[in-house]
Order: sequence, then structure tokens, then C-alpha cells
Amino acid sequence: MMANTAARVTSDEPGRSGRKRRAILDAAAEMFLQHGYLGTNMDEVAARAAVSKQTVYKQFVSKEALFVAIVGGMTGAAGDLVQSEIADLGERDNPEQQLLAYAKRQLVVVLTPRLMQLRRLVIGEASRFPALGRALHAGGPGRAVAGLASALARWTERGQLAIDDPVAAASHFNWLIMGEPVNRAMLLGDTAIPGPAALRRHAADGVRVFLAAYGSRR
Repeated sequence: MMANTAARVTSDEPGRSGRKRRAILDAAAEMFLQHGYLGTNMDEVAARAAVSKQTVYKQFVSKEALFVAIVGGMTGAAGDLVQSEIADLGERDNPEQQLLAYAKRQLVVVLTPRLMQLRRLVIGEASRFPALGRALHAGGPGRAVAGLASALARWTERGQLAIDDPVAAASHFNWLIMGEPVNRAMLLGDTAIPGPAALRRHAADGVRVFLAAYGSRR
């Protein structure tokens, strides 16, 4: 359920207009992910969404605007899931337990096949839409590192961790957990994504290594 939610594009507009916008976003997301930016046209998006082409352009002034909305929506939804409990993460008493739960949640969300497709698509279109790459980074790893850094700082203040630079430590944690699985998925395809048991072991190993470096020395 979590992964499926992360893969969808959000639309907050109510009523009939909101339903049409939702249908357009869902249809266009499928088209872009399957055929790429150049391989998608607005006529086919309208047909798949069961709306008129005029309605598509009423909601989105161009294919570029539609593409930007999809990237932003999918990235934002995934980020919300990863960050769902991070606001009070550092207020809890067991850093190891909380970091492990966070790592598992992050892996489940980020390694959703549709999000991996989106990442490949944005990288492939980086020269055409450089701002999207920056937005994907800011809403993905950038947001994750910033949120985790705040929790690490609170644990450090209480003497439960020993960290001089919470942002650097959060970046180290992010790469310990996400580096290998994401690289495998990006370069070898979705079938190379490790199974749930392997991801749990990977998360536990990453947390253990992180705490070996940053655990309290008291």
C-alpha cells in the first residue's frame, strides 16, 4: 500500500474538475513512464484519460507543464511517506530501533518500481529539463537528509549519539542505506531490486555501521 501510494501523483482539486485532473495525471504518468517524454503526445493522454484534448490543455498549458506536474507530484508523495514520522523521530529513546524503522520505510518507498522509472526518466531528460533534476534531488535525498539531520541533532543533544555535523552524518546514513539498492535498480533494472528479507538485512547492516561511527562514546 505504501509503495502504491508513493507512485501516484497528487491532486487536491475537489469535484468534477479535480476528478478530470486526477484522470489526466494518472494517464499521463503511465504514458511518460512507458514511452518517455518525446514518445508521449497529448492526444493519447486525452484518449487514455477519457477527456477532450481541450480539457487537458485547460488543466495544463503544455506537455512540459504536465510533465513537471507529474514529476513534482510523484516526488512529493514519496517524500511525504518517507518523512511521515521524522518530525518526532529524534524525540524517541532508542536511536537504533528508530533508525532501523526509518531505513526500512525509506527503502520500501524509494525502490518502488514506478519511482525508479521516474528517476531514470528525469535523468534521461536532464538536458531538456535541468530544473527537474534539481527538484527531484531537493524533494528526494535532499529532503531526507535535512529531516534526518534534525533528528540526529536531537539525539546528540541528549548524549545518545556523538555527531559534530548532523547534515554530514545524515548524508552518510542516506548513502549507507540507499546507495547499493538504488544503484542496482537504476543500472540493472527493477528485477535487480533485492527482496524484502535482503532489504531488511541491508538496513540492519547499515544502521549497525552508522552507529559504530556515530554512537555515543559515553
